[in-house]
Amino acid sequence: MAIFSSLTPVFIAIICVLIAVILKKTKGEKEKCETKSKPLSRPWVDEDLKDGTDHHLEEEDVDEEWQGFDEDVAHVPFFAERYSEAEMIKRSQMFYELLNKRRSVRFLSDEPVPREVIDNVIRTAGTSPSGAHTEPWTFVVVQDPYLKHKIREIVEEEEEINYKKRMGDRWVNDLKRLRTNWIKEYLDTAPYLILIFKQVYGRLPNGKKKTHYYNEISVSIACGILLAALQNAGLYTVTSTPLNCGPQLRVLLQRPANEKLLLLLPVGYPKKDATVPALTRKPLEDIMVVM
Repeated sequence: MAIFSSLTPVFIAIICVLIAVILKKTKGEKEKCETKSKPLSRPWVDEDLKDGTDHHLEEEDVDEEWQGFDEDVAHVPFFAERYSEAEMIKRSQMFYELLNKRRSVRFLSDEPVPREVIDNVIRTAGTSPSGAHTEPWTFVVVQDPYLKHKIREIVEEEEEINYKKRMGDRWVNDLKRLRTNWIKEYLDTAPYLILIFKQVYGRLPNGKKKTHYYNEISVSIACGILLAALQNAGLYTVTSTPLNCGPQLRVLLQRPANEKLLLLLPVGYPKKDATVPALTRKPLEDIMVVM
C-alpha cells in the first residue's frame, strides 16, 4: 500500500502528460484542417473586380413578379449574309491577321483622335450579348485633361501600394520582365480614357432592384469586342484593371452605387518611339482541342 501510495503522484503526472499530448495533437490537427480549408490571403483582390455573376440581391429589394421585361417579345425573320467557303476562309484569315497585330501599348501619343471613331467603337461594344438582354454596361469616356490627371493620381497612388504591399513578390517579379510599374503616364497623354463599368443590378420604375444576370461575363465579352473594334480602327490601348481604385473613380465620375469598375482603357495612337515586349503567342495546337 505504501508503495502504491508513493507511486500515485507519478501515475497522475503521467496521465496528465498523456492528456496534454492528446489535446495538443488534436488541436494541431484541427488547426491544420482549418489552414487547409482557409482560402489563401489575396490582399490585392478588390470588391469591384470580384466576379459579380453570383451577386445576390436582398430578398426585400427584388420584385419577383416583374423584372421590367415585356411578357412577350416579337420575333422577326432573320436574314444572314452567307459567304462562299473560299470567302469565309479569306475573311477569317484577314481578321486573324488584323487582330494578331494587337499589342498592349503603354506609350501613347497625345495626338487627337476623331470623337466619331470612339462613338462607333463603343456602339460596336454595345452589340455584345448579355444575360436576358439586360445590357449591364456603362462606358465612361473621359477626354477632359483635368479629369484624366485626377484619374492618374488615384490610380498611381493605389498602384504604388499594390506593387509594394498587396500584390506580393511573385506577381511583382513576374511583371519585371515586362518592365511595368505604378507610373501610368499614358493616363495623361492618351486622348481618351474609356472606363468600363459593370452594372451589378438595375433599377425598375418602381424603385426595386432588377437582376442583371451574368453581368460580369456579359461586360467582359463587350470589352473583348471593344478591343477588336479599336484594333480595326487603328487605335491602341493597354488593358488596365485599376486595383482598389473603383470606389474613388466611381465618386470622381459620379457613377451610381450599382456600377462597379471593371476595366480602364487608355485609347490613342502609339508614340513614334513606342516599344512593346518581344512576346510570342501560343500556337493553335496549344489552345485548341478538337474532339
